[in-house]
Amino acid sequence: MIRALFHATTLPNANAPYNVLHLKIYYPAAPTNSDTERMTGVIPADKASEPMPVVIFFNGINVGIESYRWFAVKLAEANVVTVMYTHVAETLPGVIGLTPAIDLSKVKPDTYGSGATCPAIQPILDSLKQLNDDEKSALHQSMDLNHIILGGHSAGGTVALQNAQFFEQVQAVFSYAGHTMASTVLGFAPNTILNVGSKSVMLMRGDKDGVIAASRVRYGAEGQEKDPVEKTFDEACQPSAGEEAYDVLLQGANHFAIAHPLDETTGRFFLDMEMTRDGEEVRNQIAELIVAFIEKKEVKGKNTIVRKK
Repeated sequence: MIRALFHATTLPNANAPYNVLHLKIYYPAAPTNSDTERMTGVIPADKASEPMPVVIFFNGINVGIESYRWFAVKLAEANVVTVMYTHVAETLPGVIGLTPAIDLSKVKPDTYGSGATCPAIQPILDSLKQLNDDEKSALHQSMDLNHIILGGHSAGGTVALQNAQFFEQVQAVFSYAGHTMASTVLGFAPNTILNVGSKSVMLMRGDKDGVIAASRVRYGAEGQEKDPVEKTFDEACQPSAGEEAYDVLLQGANHFAIAHPLDETTGRFFLDMEMTRDGEEVRNQIAELIVAFIEKKEVKGKNTIVRKK
C-alpha cells in the first residue's frame, strides 16, 4: 500500500503569505487495521523497507505536484520515500505562480557557488528529521536522511542540479528536461554553463522537447546545435571518483512527458512538441531509469541513447 502524509513549514527570510511550503510525502505503508488508522487514515510506514532513501522532487514552474503523483507512487513502490511540495510566490518579478523556490541573488556571476540557490531545501530537511524522530509519526525512523537524492523537472530539474553540491547528505541528483545554462538577464555571458558539482548525476531529456528549444533566447544560445541538456552534461558534469554521470535521451518524449495529467491552464505546454510514443510507456521508462540510477544499477532502455562518464 502506498500512502502519503502532509506537512507544512516556512521559508526563512520570506514574507507572508509567500513563505509557506506545503509538503506531501509518499511512502510504502503497512496497515495494522487499528482504530486509529481507520479514523485518521494515517498508516505507518512499512518497517520491512526502512530505513529508506529519500527523494526531494522539485516541480516545474506552474506545474502542480498532482502531475507528478504517478511518479511519486512509482518511487514509493521501489521503497523510496518521495517529498513534493507546493510553494506559491514570485516566479518572475511581479508574477505570482507555482515555483520550487529560487533565490536569484545566488544565481549571478559573482554569487553562484557561494550557497544554495533554493531556500526550500533546508526547511524540508529539517521537517524530515522532525518526522523521522517523532515516535508518533507514521514515518518514525523510516527514512535514511544520510541518503538524500535531489530530482526535478524543467526549472525544478535545474534547481536540483544547482543545489546537490551544497548538502553533504545528498548522494545523487537527477533531472528531466533540466539544465544549467545561465540566463543572460542575470548578467551571465551567452552560453554560460553553471557547475553541478561532483556527485552522481543523471540528466534526462526527450528529443521532442519544444520548451527548451523555444527558450534558448534566454541563454544567448539561439542557433546553437547542441541541446542545453547535452551541453550541461559535456561541460558541467565532472563526477568525482566512484561517482557517475549519465546523459539519457528518450526518443519520442517531449518536455512534459513526466507530467501526467498535465494541467493545461497553466505553464507553457503550448510550446511543446507532440510525442511520438505512448505517454504511459514513456512515463514507465522514466521511472524505471530513475530507480535504476538510485539503486546504482545499469541505466539503459529501449528507445534511449545513454552516454556515461
